[in-house]
Amino acid sequence: MRVGIYDPYLDDLGGGEKYMMTIAQCLAKHHDVSVFWDNKEDFDGLLKRFSLNLDAVTLTKNIFSSKVSFWERLLSTRNYDAIIVLTDGSIPLTLSKKLFLHIQQPLPQTNIASWKGFLKKTKISGIFYNSDFTKSFNDRLFPNIPARIIYPPVYWQHQDTKKENIILHVGRFRPKNVGVSDFKKQGVMIDAFKQMVDKKMTNGWKFILATSMKPEDEVKFAPLKKAIKGYPIEILLNKTNDELWDVYNKAKIYWHASGFGEDLQKHPEFAEHFGISTVEAMGAGVVPVVINAGGQPEIVTEGDNGFLWNTLEELQAKTKKLIDTPALLTKLSAAAMDDAKKFSQEKFCKAITQLVSD
Repeated sequence: MRVGIYDPYLDDLGGGEKYMMTIAQCLAKHHDVSVFWDNKEDFDGLLKRFSLNLDAVTLTKNIFSSKVSFWERLLSTRNYDAIIVLTDGSIPLTLSKKLFLHIQQPLPQTNIASWKGFLKKTKISGIFYNSDFTKSFNDRLFPNIPARIIYPPVYWQHQDTKKENIILHVGRFRPKNVGVSDFKKQGVMIDAFKQMVDKKMTNGWKFILATSMKPEDEVKFAPLKKAIKGYPIEILLNKTNDELWDVYNKAKIYWHASGFGEDLQKHPEFAEHFGISTVEAMGAGVVPVVINAGGQPEIVTEGDNGFLWNTLEELQAKTKKLIDTPALLTKLSAAAMDDAKKFSQEKFCKAITQLVSD
């Protein structure tokens, strides 16, 4: 089977890109897989960032580029048995035998009522989402089209490393193009930890913020660097997956706060749509203390494998409980590691293979 994969944000180096390229990696074991993209440097950067093996995948001309004519794009798609597209709601018109759309976030709730939109929808073979949270907001936009959830794959490198008194957060610094100035709420978490230090709630613990940042965002990131001075807070910038695993394996508690303080009924896209880093942390035995929003409740079960919070006071109190109760921390750590196996790469590959074969 010849399969084409298109991710319009391939140069973004985010979780969505890791998801899409893992699809390519999985399918390339048994199929002829091409990725539509023109800049090899972007592609190579993605491989380095996420430690992917795409030797069996072909990088081919991006037929979905605005530089390519509609007719060239349409005729080129005839050569594919299946095309998989990460979409923001737009639907490409293709002549491939199958067209699958992957949606990773809540979309604007407007339907495609034109004759062109109707025609495009008839060409969709199926839609798959990264979480039930995402699916619940988008189902009505695509009535009568088969849909399923395929959770992101998580590959972890658990090591018998001695745990240290570390609270960890891993996530990109995203100051723009998402409608909110601090999507991951990294500044919020820094302030929350500083308050705990000032109240003598941390007993020698430190907070590590592992983030990736583009050079053009350095000025906007500077206030976070300034804010940590004088506190046991460390910032790790632009680490590879392998380097991050060293930190995961040392940490004991994991924080996540995307969506805090936002009107998530009006803007559900401001919440974390799934939470790959949360699962990665769990796979390394790090106990999640994460916001009760977005896809996080699909990963964390209150009191069983971690904690969910709604207010910063809850975040601090539940973190303090883990700090003061080593036996509870150990118990939840073991449960977190076990539950992370639900999101294995093996299960993901099996689901993707079944998707294109049905």
